[in-house]
Amino acid sequence: RLGTELSKAVVLKYSNQETSVTIGESVRDEDVYIIQSGCGEINDNLMELLIMINACKTASARRITAIIPCFPYARQDKKDKSRAPITAKLIANMLTVAGANHVITMDLHASQIQGFFNVPVDNLYAEPNTLRYIAENIPDYKNGVIVSPDAGGAKRATSIADRLDLDFALIHKERKKANEVSRMVLVGDVKGKIAILVDDMADTCGTLGLAAKTLAENGAEKVYAIVTHGILCGKAVQVINDSVLTKVVVTNTVPHEDKKKVCPKLDTIDISGTLAEAIRRTHNGESVSYLFNHAV
Repeated sequence: RLGTELSKAVVLKYSNQETSVTIGESVRDEDVYIIQSGCGEINDNLMELLIMINACKTASARRITAIIPCFPYARQDKKDKSRAPITAKLIANMLTVAGANHVITMDLHASQIQGFFNVPVDNLYAEPNTLRYIAENIPDYKNGVIVSPDAGGAKRATSIADRLDLDFALIHKERKKANEVSRMVLVGDVKGKIAILVDDMADTCGTLGLAAKTLAENGAEKVYAIVTHGILCGKAVQVINDSVLTKVVVTNTVPHEDKKKVCPKLDTIDISGTLAEAIRRTHNGESVSYLFNHAV
C-alpha cells in the first residue's frame, strides 16, 4: 500500500525452540516499523516481536514503532478476581523495555490499556471501515438495528448506530464461567428488521452464535455480525456454519484465509489501508486523528 519494499529479515527457530532473528539490512538512524499481530502461536509471535525490536534498538535505529493490529492479552487488563494477573500491563512493559518508542494498534479491548505504556500509543478504529462496509454490502441496511452482544460493547454499537441513524439494541448475557454463556436476554426491538451484531473480537464464536439465535427468536429477518478481530479458534468455524448468521464480517487484523476456505459465511474488511496511512502520517510527522473518522 505504501509502495515500499519489505525489509529483509530472517526469523528462525532453533531445535531447542529458541527464536533467532537476523535483520538483513542496515537500520542505523532509520525509522523502523515492525508489524506483528497477536494471533496463532501467540507467545512465539510476541517473543519474535520483542527480539526484533531489540535487534533494531541495538543496531541504532532512530525510532522503532511496533504495529500490533490485534493486541495480545488485551482481555487480561484488570484484576477481576484475587491473584489474577494484569498481563496487558506486563506486555506493555516488555514492549517498552525491548525498545519500542511508539505503538500503533487497532480497537483495543479496553482503551485504558494505552495508559499502561510510557510511550505514545495510537489506538486506531475499525469503525469507519465498518460503516463503509455496512453501507456498501448490506442491502436494505436502513431497515437495520445495531446490536451489541454484551454490555461492554454498548459504546461501540451506539456510536455506529448514531452515525448510520439506526436503532440500537443490547443483549445481556450471564456467564457461568469464562468462554461459556448460560443465557441471553434481548433489550430492544428487532422484529422484522436486519440485525447487525457489532463486537471487537470473536474468539470461539459461542456468544455470536447464541446472540444470533436470540435475535432470530425475537423476529429478526437476517442477522449479520461485524467483528474487528476474528480470532476464530476452537470450534468457531463450525459454530458459524451451523448458526443462523447470514454473514460474519471480520477485518484482517488477524490472518484468516484458511478459515475462509471452509466457511462460506466469512467476509473480510481490509484494514491495510488504515495502517499504511498511519505509518505514512507518523513517518512524515502528520496528524493521525484524521483516521479516527475516515476510512482509507
